[in-house]
Amino acid sequence: MYICSCFGITEQQVKKHAADGACTPRQIASACKAGTDCGSCVRRIQAILGRGACPRREPADQGQPVFSDFEELEEAA
Repeated sequence: MYICSCFGITEQQVKKHAADGACTPRQIASACKAGTDCGSCVRRIQAILGRGACPRREPADQGQPVFSDFEELEEAA
C-alpha cells in the first residue's frame, strides 16, 4: 500500500527505513523524501512508527539522574 503518493513510497519501505534506524517522520523524510511534498502522508508515517516499527526507548526516569555524567563534569570544573 502506498503511504506517500507524491514519491511512490510504500508502507514496507517506511518500515524498512524504520528498521534501519529512522524513528521520526523527519528521519523517514531524509531517507526517502516521504512527507516532504504535500505532507498528507505524515500522519500515516507517524502511525506506522507508533505501531512498533522503531525500537522503544527506555524512559529517562529510572531512578538515576539523566545528566549524571554532566553533573560530574560540572563538579570537577
